[in-house]
Amino acid sequence: QVQLVESGGGLVQPGGSLRLSCAASGSIVSIHTMGWYRQAPGKERELVARITSGGSTRYADSVKGRFTISRDNAKNTVYLQMNSLKPEDTAVYYCNGLVVVITRNEYEYWGQGTQVTVSS
Repeated sequence: QVQLVESGGGLVQPGGSLRLSCAASGSIVSIHTMGWYRQAPGKERELVARITSGGSTRYADSVKGRFTISRDNAKNTVYLQMNSLKPEDTAVYYCNGLVVVITRNEYEYWGQGTQVTVSS
């Protein structure tokens, strides 16, 4: 069993910053890709950013230059530094990971989500 647990969400004013963390635990052999997705009310879930075990990154156009994704492979943890936040960044943010478990199979796991609200 693998769990992804997010932390760091909250309420912030426009222009402010937040840092999200997601720690994976359980029967993990390796994690290829970890990422962050978000879902705003009435909208579909969308990719925010993702990072491979080798450090290659991909960002949604809407967050380029404002958000930075990073990971600590030794801790199976991924981070999302969010700067210059805008009201349109308000959403539930979900952590995602492609995890190789002890059976050597790869599965996709999701965290429970953390709310980010950008409002004055």
